[in-house]
Amino acid sequence: MVKALLLGWTMLAFSIPHTGLADAAEAGVDKLATPDGPVILKIDGEVTAANVEEEAHFDREMLGALPQHAFTTGTPWTEGASHYRGPLMRTLLEHAGAEGNTINVAALNGYEAEIPIEDFYDYDVILALERDGQAIPIREYGPLWVLYPFDHDEALLSERMRFRAVWQVMHINVR
Repeated sequence: MVKALLLGWTMLAFSIPHTGLADAAEAGVDKLATPDGPVILKIDGEVTAANVEEEAHFDREMLGALPQHAFTTGTPWTEGASHYRGPLMRTLLEHAGAEGNTINVAALNGYEAEIPIEDFYDYDVILALERDGQAIPIREYGPLWVLYPFDHDEALLSERMRFRAVWQVMHINVR
């Protein structure tokens, strides 16, 4: 009798996680790790990897665990050049299984910008997590900033490209 109960509990324990994965697999969605800390970024739309329903939610630790890229650049909104660090946007979108051609980036202050995904392959655009080795506070354009390496290519100095550099990022919709 005890053996039968143990076997039943074991089978139940192993069937529960598989059920959730089967549902995600049937929906064509890969499972991402679940954030442990506060969610600071949500990605939805045309994504194939998710951790909350059909969305990809990230905390700071998850974003920091992605391969990081850094550059030094000035921006039209800050004084002098600073050193910025964060995952390449193309890496982040690949991690979320993005399948669209554009993204709509929404900021905490209500600003939104549409950015063609090809920008992220033409330029080393990052989702900046740090400025000069420190987390970027909200009052200084953080905590997340879609940032182009402005000083590295004159083509990035146009008004059209500046409007794509969204600070205080909270949400990305892949289209």
